[in-house]
Amino acid sequence: MKFLITNLFLFTSVYIFSQSPAPDAYSITSEIVAENSLEGEGAIVQDSLKVFEQRPEPDVYPTKKGTLTVRPILHGTLVLEWNNHTIYIDPYDSAKVFEGLKTPNLILITDIHGDHLNQKTLDDLNTKNSKFIVPQAVADKISENYRDRLIIIKNGEETTLMGIKIKAIPMYNLPENDSSKHTKGRGNGYILNFSGTKVYISGDTEDIKEMRELKKIDIAFVCMNLPYTMDINQAASAVLDFKPKIVYPYHYRGKPGLSDIEAFKELVNKGNPSIIVKLRDWYAVKP
Repeated sequence: MKFLITNLFLFTSVYIFSQSPAPDAYSITSEIVAENSLEGEGAIVQDSLKVFEQRPEPDVYPTKKGTLTVRPILHGTLVLEWNNHTIYIDPYDSAKVFEGLKTPNLILITDIHGDHLNQKTLDDLNTKNSKFIVPQAVADKISENYRDRLIIIKNGEETTLMGIKIKAIPMYNLPENDSSKHTKGRGNGYILNFSGTKVYISGDTEDIKEMRELKKIDIAFVCMNLPYTMDINQAASAVLDFKPKIVYPYHYRGKPGLSDIEAFKELVNKGNPSIIVKLRDWYAVKP
């Protein structure tokens, strides 16, 4: 199936780079336009084609060592590709939403809830060559089949894998108390450093001081879904404090429905027009 899918789609990327940039002149805001062309007839099963049609187009950014591809998948799930490494963040829902993508070298899990630690999805994916980075609470809950591949880090700790520096960042609800849906220290947000390009994954959190105090973030993924995390006003306020170059609102399905990410974009750009707000449909894929 993967062979057929690979040969069905041709991805053409247009790269815009400076000829001789200084080390800090790599523009993370340079966009690379990808166009998909479909070849052949009847070479793919309908279900797989459906997933491809629904999945949002990836975004591609230059780094000092190759390009970083960002693929929104579903809710709080995304896939990052860099230097022939494929990273799954909180793989959730089913293996079907990952059809046509490379198997993961690395999987990051932020928390114990089912939309982050989804045992069925992990069991259905090919993870035999994958390393996992998880907080202790996830390590305690995940199937024993994965225990020998876990790297456990807690808030404030760092590790390096595959040339990627990874730091665990607190994620929790406000006010801090034992009845919170997300208590401080249980889960991890993450900062991934791809040769100087820093990507922040918020996990399930509110506008905590640790987020507001972040520095030099190039790409941020920020949650916003009441009653589980925070509203768009809190999220926008935090983003305006830590000033990422690019921000993706993600994990925005709550109660009674989806958060207004268009209004979030307006709030951010009213406060700081230089921050690029990337709106993607994180609920497009319906396996």
